[in-house]
Amino acid sequence: MIRVRIAPSPTGIPHIGNTRTALFNYLFAKHNKGKFIVRVEDTDQARIVAGAKEAIFEILEWLGLVWDEEYIQSERKNIYKEYIESLLKKSLAYKDEGAVRFKVPKDREISWTDMVGNKKISFKTDIIEDFVILKSDGFPTYHLANVVDDFLMNITHVIRGDEWISSAPKHILLYEAFGWKSPIFAHLPNILGPDKTKLSKRHGAKSVLDLKKEGYLKKALLNFMALLGWNPGEDKEIMDLQEMIKLFDFKDINTASPIFDIKKLEWINGEYIRRMDNSSLKSALSNFYKEDMEIISFMKRNRETIDLILDLAKTRMKKLIEFKNLIIYKIPQLSSDEKNIAKNLFEKFSSIANWNKDTILTSMKEVLQERNTKGNVLYKIITGYETGLPLPETLEILGKEKTLKRINETFK
Repeated sequence: MIRVRIAPSPTGIPHIGNTRTALFNYLFAKHNKGKFIVRVEDTDQARIVAGAKEAIFEILEWLGLVWDEEYIQSERKNIYKEYIESLLKKSLAYKDEGAVRFKVPKDREISWTDMVGNKKISFKTDIIEDFVILKSDGFPTYHLANVVDDFLMNITHVIRGDEWISSAPKHILLYEAFGWKSPIFAHLPNILGPDKTKLSKRHGAKSVLDLKKEGYLKKALLNFMALLGWNPGEDKEIMDLQEMIKLFDFKDINTASPIFDIKKLEWINGEYIRRMDNSSLKSALSNFYKEDMEIISFMKRNRETIDLILDLAKTRMKKLIEFKNLIIYKIPQLSSDEKNIAKNLFEKFSSIANWNKDTILTSMKEVLQERNTKGNVLYKIITGYETGLPLPETLEILGKEKTLKRINETFK
């Protein structure tokens, strides 16, 4: 049975690149009816960040990447000691100033065929120094604990970022020293920023939890992350998790580094919003704005027209966080010229006998032509913002009386 693991270190909140690796592990496991394991590698106690471990599990749980088994390395401290002792007894490791180092054999070539691109990767052992496997604080290093755990947990495939390629020879040497077979390695190309350097905070690299707070939907995030280095063919771009599981194949992983494109994420998120039925969107918005009394009040106040409003909002929203600025009204601060335009608009709207989007649009066009102004000025007068939902449709829903009252407040 195929068994894969993600092995995050709680030294910070995982950004989207780390979570993309978790997703690829999950998709590979589920496509092959295998097991997906989470192992928190917290042996570097000095660098642990408070709340990071909890965030790792919160991200996976919110995304629906359900794990089959869970391990915490610091709770397995005693297990590693016996394996270190065995290396010392075989003279494959030695003590050095309070630590234990693995003795790297010289004049060897270590190679493996990587599952990404099916390419052979080789290293000369002469360039690898003897490396620490047990620190002076009694905790094993990443290299030792990683190999021991992968063996004991029957990990068949190690799928991780390509920054770990240089560590793979050390791990293969440890497997050999213990007399164990190495798992199959797959090193995923790192995600790059728009300038083609490694993705970082200056590019807007964020955690899934940050993106969730900005109003990105989990289905959209999963979809976006899957496309960061994987292409199932047939120009497929919008896929749910089950479809991804069905289609996922390592032969479709690109060997080139993918570019993080926030505009692409916004487009995918907007697509998911537009495809949601109003009941689902209402639920998503209510959950997103559950502590925003202004939105809660708006939803209650507009129960009869909320579906009409949502139909309009879907056409303009890329993120849930944009909903508030689309529908909440604020009294604008107008210049004297803008106030005169507001008075003109009030007169035009007052004379409309049959209040509907067509008659509203006609009146708006007349004002724009007579006053030689732009549409964003009308938006500002009516909503307090310079952009928003389609005005004629919005004002038809709002009604003539409320619209006139709103405009009248601007030039009092």
